[in-house]
Amino acid sequence: MADIDQIKVQDREKAGKGASRALRRAGLVPGIVYGDNKEPANIAVDRVLLEKHLHSGGFTSKLFELQLGSRKQRVLPREIQLHPVTDRPLHVDFLRIAAGAELAIEVAVNFINEEECEGLKQGGVLNVVRHTVELLCPADAIPESIEVDLTGYEIGDSVHIGSVKLPDGVTPTITDRDFTIATIAAPTVHTEETEGEEGEAVEGAEGEAPAEGEAAEGEDKESSEGGES
Repeated sequence: MADIDQIKVQDREKAGKGASRALRRAGLVPGIVYGDNKEPANIAVDRVLLEKHLHSGGFTSKLFELQLGSRKQRVLPREIQLHPVTDRPLHVDFLRIAAGAELAIEVAVNFINEEECEGLKQGGVLNVVRHTVELLCPADAIPESIEVDLTGYEIGDSVHIGSVKLPDGVTPTITDRDFTIATIAAPTVHTEETEGEEGEAVEGAEGEAPAEGEAAEGEDKESSEGGES
């Protein structure tokens, strides 16, 4: 598990649209912390710090420690509202995490050893069915990603969750089947219909006008036959 990052927050005494707009003008993002059978707490987070964590990727699958003065609380981001135009954070929700809790988390899938995949070396294509997998994880052991080793897979093979080594204590939330994560598909061949040279030659022969000599010979023959009668 990666180190738990700390986020310093401050109390947010006032709620409502007006108070939230005032916070955003001051460079803060309003938020709320809930869960663990406690009353929800209104907080404010520094926007620059929050954007830094957002841009690092996997924000909603990482455990953080909120620090409010001398108090600390482990949390998991659950929802982040973004501005529809600027993509700046407008509001963030955190879920309190109790000690020993288990969480269902979407964890990113990372494919390794593509150069050792026989199917890909033969021109096959990696068809990713699931970019993330929902896993049941201990709160203090959430993996940043799971690695899928492609060594030895052939064209037509499928990669199932059962073939992936998961960290201790981590299990898929789907337990009734060995679901597919990716397949090694055959290369797609594009064909274009074009007129063949032989076809053109045949069409040309059928529609070809007779040579001048042949036409003249035919006409003379008809004239001669007409004169004899």
